[in-house]
Amino acid sequence: MEKGFVQIYTGNGKGKTTAAMGLAVRACGRGLRVVIVQFLKGSSTGEMKVLEGINGVKLIRVANADKFFWKLTDDEKEQMKRVAEAVLLDIETLFEKNEVDVLILDEVMGAMKNGIVTMKQIFALLDIRPKQVEVVLSGRDAPKELIDRADLVTEMQDVKHYFSKGVKAREGIEY
Repeated sequence: MEKGFVQIYTGNGKGKTTAAMGLAVRACGRGLRVVIVQFLKGSSTGEMKVLEGINGVKLIRVANADKFFWKLTDDEKEQMKRVAEAVLLDIETLFEKNEVDVLILDEVMGAMKNGIVTMKQIFALLDIRPKQVEVVLSGRDAPKELIDRADLVTEMQDVKHYFSKGVKAREGIEY
């Protein structure tokens, strides 16, 4: 790509990660190299099972596979923070070596909200990204400063959801 843009998928509605993963599939279908960093999601999902098998996709997880964030101990949260810092350094190396065309930071808004990464770290990453690299940031509650910096912002709005009727997450549909 000649020019990459910064995209944000945010809002309270369903579909932020799904949209980002769809873009990853599309990019791989066109021969682009995709790096997906998934914050706060450690459990196995259908889309990750498929994407792991696609040549051209590198998946990095910054999460505890067994627990939701709010169930982690302080030590586990600190460990996650250290892993995230190492991953951000790895991304810098990928930029330097020209080994990524599309970078997806899935659930990065939640990682910022929970202190795993800072907005300063994300801005620093955006500042050093090569101009041809597309960056996708997803998660609820995108900060205004990040929205102002983005080239494209899509807000998923929850108009109606069956979860409100007690339907639990379904394998193959929600995960």
